[in-house]
Formats: sequence, structure tokens, C-alpha cells
Amino acid sequence: MVAPKTGGNKKGETFRDDSRKVEVRISNIEAAKALSDAVRTSLGPRGMDKMVKQADGEVIITNDGATILDKVKVVHPAAKMLVELSKSQDVNAGDGTTSVVVICGSLLKKCLELLNKGVHPTIISDSMGKACKKASEILQEMASPINIQDREALIKAATTSLSSKVVSQHASLLAPMAVDTVLKVINPENPNRVDLRDISIIKKGGGTIDDSMMLDNGLLLNQKPCTSSGGPRRVENAKIGLIQFCISPPKTDLESTVVVNDYQQMDRILKEERNYILSIVKKIRKSGCNVLLIQKSILRDAVTDLSLHYLAKAKIFVVRDIERDQVEFISKTLNCLPIAHVDHMTPDKLGQAKLVEEMPVGGSRVTKFTGVDNVAPTSCCLLRGSNKLVLEEAERSLHDAQCVIRCLVQKPFMLAGGGAPEVEVSRKLGAWAKSLTGMESYCVKGFAEALEVIPYTLAENAGLNPLQIVTELRQKHAQGESNCGINVRKSTLTDMAEENVVQPLQVSLSALTLATECVRMILKIDDVVPVR
Repeated sequence: MVAPKTGGNKKGETFRDDSRKVEVRISNIEAAKALSDAVRTSLGPRGMDKMVKQADGEVIITNDGATILDKVKVVHPAAKMLVELSKSQDVNAGDGTTSVVVICGSLLKKCLELLNKGVHPTIISDSMGKACKKASEILQEMASPINIQDREALIKAATTSLSSKVVSQHASLLAPMAVDTVLKVINPENPNRVDLRDISIIKKGGGTIDDSMMLDNGLLLNQKPCTSSGGPRRVENAKIGLIQFCISPPKTDLESTVVVNDYQQMDRILKEERNYILSIVKKIRKSGCNVLLIQKSILRDAVTDLSLHYLAKAKIFVVRDIERDQVEFISKTLNCLPIAHVDHMTPDKLGQAKLVEEMPVGGSRVTKFTGVDNVAPTSCCLLRGSNKLVLEEAERSLHDAQCVIRCLVQKPFMLAGGGAPEVEVSRKLGAWAKSLTGMESYCVKGFAEALEVIPYTLAENAGLNPLQIVTELRQKHAQGESNCGINVRKSTLTDMAEENVVQPLQVSLSALTLATECVRMILKIDDVVPVR
């Protein structure tokens, strides 16, 4: 028997099919979880590397979460949110880009379990927010302060960051380099602000990573000097000019053709060109400049063979094709001002260095400046490697280590590594959940359990028994050993602070906060609206 349809549309009488919303929510969570599981195997010192093959045939070998996700072609909108999440962590902390995605995937898995039990998404979202706030407080209580002047402590943090990279065996060289480069660019007037753009990293193949070096009190340029016209390869007591004008004959603004049908006219044009270039070279020489850095020009040649010949005759050391984005760094390091016109070339705009010379590196050459006056807060290092893949991964690893030191400069607090903070936060949140009532208690308990994914994954990737290790770890933390974590090298549980496995507080705080924000956003989506 079919119930008769009622004509009224009173409250409670209308039926709404919520299956569409449930499907959208599950689809979003499953897509994000799939991406999280893809990068999960690359977490920790024993994590696997990924070979990323790009459309143009380029290959990248890395285990850096941000790099992997940036290169992967992602179609699902919820999965794209995890790519953005990893980028945000890279900008915010520089390290922990894989951890943040793994934590987010684990939280989403717990959310799916709670949704299947009938808990409303808004309640889960609000409880996650409260749990995250409480977790941040627990992390801050656990953290121990450090002194920024303590170089050894900073090297320990940089070594921990490098231990999970492809180039981990060279951590003894790269960690001190990362610390020294960052400490050198700290501005005494504003010590909390560290701009990593003040660090120049030059990559050159044809060697091993052990050949890498940091240059004290100087500058390295990737461009080699112009010696084809017999110009000098070495200049002492250098007066350096950074110019943005061209030393070549002028051209018309519009495309135009000049027809010359007389030899005398041709000679006159060439004579005028020579005189024009010669007058510029004389003005440069008059200013006292003996090292010339010429910015790359788009509209016409920055220098011609004739101008290089005259500059060589004037014993001026020439480096051309300086990129536009290098100008600010060079100007800051050498204390010279960029000069836009030859008439503005005066001695007060020139930089000074004791020695400028050509330096052979592998199969190529670079320009080296040493003994620069009034050292600016910039630093320069040369990275060597056997091939392009190793060089690129070494640069990414060094950048991550520098970001770790930057985090410690901005917030000088350390945590033990090896999954110790996550287990301690999970234990304390579990205890706090018991003091709550209703659905909130279940949600906070779920949040606490989700954090155990970090030690579980570390153990799994190291080939240990994850269930046994995590159970023992919980037991140790219950006994008050809050710094106890997984030592993957010894395949056992040890005090990570004693093992010098430490990480900045800001990396863990940022990962937890960003992952929770992303999960709450995905939970709140109940429909996907396509737009034409």
C-alpha cells in the first residue's frame, strides 16, 4: 500500500536525500588520503626516494615532499589542497613537507571513521580545532630553549634535517655550511628576520659533494670573464662597476633599414661607431673602474667584439651577461651601486675588492671576488656534484637545512625528533579527551590516535615491526620518558635528545596547525559545483 502524497509542505514532511553530500565528502577524503599514502613511504631517514619523470623527459630523484607533490600532475580538487598544504609548510618552515601531508592523511582517515559512525562534520571540525590548540600548548611545554650563538646545537638540528635526504652521508659537510651561511646573513638590527635570498648557491658539476665550499668575505659569479680579446684574468685592488647600459652602437627604436651605397659613408659609420664606443670606454676608465660587470640586455648586444677589444686595451676585467635578478645581490655584497648611464659613473658608486680572478671549477670557470670591503650580510657557497640530479638534490637539501636554522633564529626552541613529540602529544591528548564529554571526547581521541602515524611510518620505513615499536614507545612515554623516540639507525628506542636528533619547534607547530586547517576545510565541503 502506497502512502498518499500530501499537498502541504510543512516542516518535517519533506524528504531530503543526503547521499550526494556523503559521496562528495568521501570522494574528497579518499583522494587526499591516496596522495598522502603516495608520499608516506619517503618519510624519515630510511624513507624511499621517488623518481619523478617530467613530460619533457627530465628526471628528478628526491624524497622531499614539496618537490614530489609540486611535480605530480593532480586532477582532483581535494588532492590539490594537499599540494598547496605542502607548499605552505615549505614557505612557513622549510622542512616537514612530507610529515604535514602524512599527518593530514591520517587525520582524514580518522574523520572518515567518525563520519561513518554518524558524527556531524561540524562537530568533528570544531573538536579538531580545539585538539590542535591543545596539542600546540603541549608541544610548547615540551620544547627546550637554545642559544642562537651555540653553533653546535644548530649543527645538530641541520644534521637531523639532512639525515632523511639523498645526500645524508655528506651531512658533516653540508650542516656546518647551512649554519654558517644563515648566521652570516642575520641582520644585527633585525635579528629575527632571515632572508634566504641573501644566500647565493652556485652549482657546478664535475666533482663530488665533498668538494663543495663556502666563500668567506667574497662573492662567486657563475659567469666567466671575457678574455677572448686579451682581457685580464686577474685584477688586484679592484674597483668594481656594475653597469646597466650597453657598450655597443645605438640602434633605432623602430625596425628600420639604412641603405649605404658609398664606401665613404660606410667608413664614416664605422668610424662613428668606434668613436662612440671609445668615448664610453674612456669615461669608464676615467672613473677608476678596472672590473666591469655588465647586465644582460634584451634589445641589443650589451657588448660587441669591438668594445671588448677596447676594454681589454684599457686593462679592464669584464664579466658580461649578469642576470637582472642577480643585480640586487651583487650590489649588496660588493657595496656598489648599479649605474644606468655612463655619465653617472663616478668613483663613489664603485665597489672595492682586494682580488678578482678567474677560477677553474671542473670543466668550466667562475669569477671569484675576495677581500671585499665593508662585508654585507650576504653569503655565497659553491656546490659540486657528479651529475645534475645529485646537484639539484644537494641544493634542495641544503635549502631545507637553512630553513631549519632560520626557524630556530625566529623561534629558538628545540624538540626531540624520532616521533617523540607526536607520541607524547597523542598520550596527553588521549588523557585530556577523557575529561571531555559527548562527541567532542571521541573526536579528540581520534585526533590523538591519528598523530601516531608518524612513529608508525618511521618504524615501517625502517623495516621494524610498527605495532611492537609504537606499543613500546607508548609504554616508555607513560613512564615519563618524554624524549624517547625511534632510533632507526640502531633499530631500537632511545632518548633522541641524547642522540642529537632534534628539530625546531616551529616545524612541528606549523605542520600540526596547517594539517588541521586543511582537514577542517575538506570536512566542511559537502558539494562540488562545476562552473562553465
